[in-house]
Amino acid sequence: MPKLNIDTDFLIDSLEALLSIDSPTGYTDNVVRHTTEELQRLGLEPELTRRGAIRAVMQGGRREGARAVVTHLDTLGAQVKRVKENGRLELVPIGHWSARFAEGARCNIYAETGSFRGSILPLKASGHTFNDEVDTQPVGWPHIELRVDAMTQSYSQTRSLGIDVGDFVGIDPGTEFLENGFINSRHLDDKAGVAIALAAIEALNRERPRLPVDIHWLFTIAEEVGVGAASIVTPDIASMVTVDNGTSAPGQNSAEFGVTIAMADQSGPFDYHLTHKLVELCRENEIDYQKDIFRYYRSDSASAIEAGHDVRTALLAFGIDGSHGYERVHSHALTSIAELITAYVASPLGIKRDMQQLSDLEGFTEQPMEEAEQPPLPPEPDG
Repeated sequence: MPKLNIDTDFLIDSLEALLSIDSPTGYTDNVVRHTTEELQRLGLEPELTRRGAIRAVMQGGRREGARAVVTHLDTLGAQVKRVKENGRLELVPIGHWSARFAEGARCNIYAETGSFRGSILPLKASGHTFNDEVDTQPVGWPHIELRVDAMTQSYSQTRSLGIDVGDFVGIDPGTEFLENGFINSRHLDDKAGVAIALAAIEALNRERPRLPVDIHWLFTIAEEVGVGAASIVTPDIASMVTVDNGTSAPGQNSAEFGVTIAMADQSGPFDYHLTHKLVELCRENEIDYQKDIFRYYRSDSASAIEAGHDVRTALLAFGIDGSHGYERVHSHALTSIAELITAYVASPLGIKRDMQQLSDLEGFTEQPMEEAEQPPLPPEPDG
């Protein structure tokens, strides 16, 4: 199946809207509402779990052996751990990210009485007061605090505002779209993945290719804390492609351009047959790609497997520089993944046995083990 043309303007507009909505894990209701309404505008009938994970099924030729594309709506963030005597807030992170990247961030505090603005600062934030100590102080969550933009200089004044332990903190993304295609923003992980999925759905609705099986578009709300797709995968799903970030960094093979196909992460190898199918689709459709392995990374795929779901998994990554920090990606990577998804969901089934959860050996897959052909050795030099 050939790839479909992706409306890049729609993809970028979708990403910009998603990035404008704070959604740290545990505070995702608003982004769930937004995404559900976008799916409805695209002609789907999304269903929500009790906590807000989204499933939208695009009907294909068969229900059995369905394919899924999964992204996550939640992002990194923080919570108030303690209201300090000086009226400022001690924080703990939501998800795994360094306090190094929290320093200097503008943010929203979501209290029972409403939201407040603030800045996250190191404990020694003034060079005119602390001189060289601003450079030598430790890095870590105990060494930063949130300065609330309100009339408060004490514990009692901050508490009187309604701010308390456990309140959520959403970190401003600081988004910038450049004319050369680069996108700088926090929370590209995984708002960019969600925008990719929406753009793929838009293209499929526009072109109406035949789909051999149902496609489950899944949007999870707790990937950053390891839960992810654990509870939203249904038994009729045979294969699941996760779209998430990949690390473009020294020692990695990911890139900010094209598709990065992950072969393994810290939870182990991805499905051999599904990943090779995605590679072949890239070759057939002349989509730029590279492969990579992530040693300190897990995704929605890992949570589904660990929850006991018998599903083939793969990971398509957009390579971002500065993951879980000051992230950057190029729109070429986002468009490339959306193209590949359209080709994948409309491609013929390669493993028809996957339509059944259990069966005998007939039709079971086989991985090649034949010895590879090699070029002949060069002749021995005379003498």
